Formats: sequence, C-alpha cells, structure tokens
Amino acid sequence: MSAQTIQTRREWLLSERPASRVQARLGRAYVAWRRFSANRLAFVGLLIIIGLLLVAALADVLAPYSPTIGDLKNARLLPPSAAHWFGTDDLGRDIYSRIVYGSRWTLYVVVLVAVIAAPIGLLVGTVAGYAGGWIDAVLMRITDIFLAFPKLVLALAFVAALGPGIQNAVIAIAITSWPPYARIARAETLTVRNSDFIKAVQLMGASPFRVVLRHIMPLCISSLIIRVTLDMAGIILTAAGLGFLGLGAQPPLPEWGAMIASGRRFILDQWWVAAAPGVAILIVSLGFNLLGDGLRDALDPRSGDQ
Repeated sequence: MSAQTIQTRREWLLSERPASRVQARLGRAYVAWRRFSANRLAFVGLLIIIGLLLVAALADVLAPYSPTIGDLKNARLLPPSAAHWFGTDDLGRDIYSRIVYGSRWTLYVVVLVAVIAAPIGLLVGTVAGYAGGWIDAVLMRITDIFLAFPKLVLALAFVAALGPGIQNAVIAIAITSWPPYARIARAETLTVRNSDFIKAVQLMGASPFRVVLRHIMPLCISSLIIRVTLDMAGIILTAAGLGFLGLGAQPPLPEWGAMIASGRRFILDQWWVAAAPGVAILIVSLGFNLLGDGLRDALDPRSGDQ
C-alpha cells in the first residue's frame, strides 16, 4: 500500500463533512484509536487484557497439569522450579495451572457482572433523567440506598442470603454494581433531554420509550463503557474477597481469591502459594485500570486530537 493511498484514506477518515454515517463512525473510531494508542500506559493495559483473554482461551494448551487433581504424596508444597513454575499448593496441585484456569473464572465474573449491571444502571438512569418528577425521585432514592452501603459488605449480605457459590456471587456483585452506572446515565440524560434534536424527535411523534431507547441511551454508552472498564478491577477484587471468605467459588474451583485463602496458612514458609494468585489479581486489576484511563481520554469528546 503506497503512502499516497494511506494519506488519502486518512483524509477520508478525518473529513469534517462525512458523506455517510459509515464514514462518520469510522472517522470517530479512527480519532479515538489515535488518542488511545498515543497513551503508552493505556496500550500496556490493553496488552494485559488481551493476554488475559488468550490465557483463558488457551488454558487447556498452556496448563501442563490438572487444576483440580494433585499429587499429595510427592508434590505437596514444592517451591517454584522447572517442573512447577509457581510451585505447588498443600494438595500437591500445580499453582501455575490453577492460575491459568482461574483466568476463566475471573473473566466469567467480570463479563457477567458487566452484562447484568450495566444495562440495569443505564435503564434506571436514563428513565429517571428523562421522566423527572416523582419517577426520578423514587429511582434515585433507591439508588442512594444501594450507594449508602460499602459494596463488599452489601455483596456479603446478598451472598449470605443466596448461599455460597460462583453464580450467587456474580448476582450479588451485579446487584451492588449498578448504582454508579445509573448516576452517570442520569447525568448524561439531564444534559441532553432539553436539546433541540430531542425536541425535534418529540415533535415528530416519537414516544418516550423510543426517545430514551434510540436517542438518549446511545449518547450514554461511551461514558458507561469507561466506567465499566474502570470498575472491572473493583469487581475482580470483590469476587476475590468473596472467594477468600469462602462465599464465592467453592473448592476445588481454581478461583484466585479462594487460592489466596488456602495459601494464607503457609504465607511465612511457603509464600508462593498465596503470592502467585495475588500477583495475578494485581496485574489484571492494573491492566483494567490502565485500559479504563486510556478509554476515558480516547472517548472524551472534549479532548483535542493528538
């Protein structure tokens, strides 16, 4: 591909007067990618998350041992070595293999919580902001009730009521995660509900449901994506906290929080049992935070082109 062709395509993407919706969307995506790629730390975060996805997808190939079956007689609490990169735990299971398979459970929790909590928060926030009046007051007071409790404490209460287990932990974390998204969606809605284009849509006979669904919700998506990405680290830590307390994933599932809990008894002598999953949580949480910061800068319409 010649330099002239690349320059022509770049000018087409950066055109101030796009000829179609496709050109406009591609142009916005190109500008956002330029802003994002200019942030080196954000790019590092993206690489960490891509690495997490690859590890989870290729766990069967990357893990040399079973994550649940160990050699209690010959391989109990072995230090890191060529045979066991991260050592073994008190049941003779390879910690590296358990961390690799545990990445699947981490993604399972993160994706399900985002899929459940983000739409609930978006719906509650946009309806409250657009309707106003008593509907806004009721929905926001319910939101305030959830925000009044620390997330982990509220999640513990829900898991205690629902019972321990990874599925119940996901439900509990999702129930406690939607209020911030509702606040953001409401704030975005309040800024646009009296805009000229919303008035024009209303004059054309669009129902409130259509106005909210087709014209207001899409404007809140970018802010919501940024907040969800930044909250991923908190979701991982909450899930790990529930697992640490025995209310999340149950043995023998290789969940990182539960692995730390099982290794805390050996923290002084066999430090690797708890340290390895702890480092995994640290790296993945850092990756989501860096990625969220980069997306915030890239998707912010008020930031200039870099």
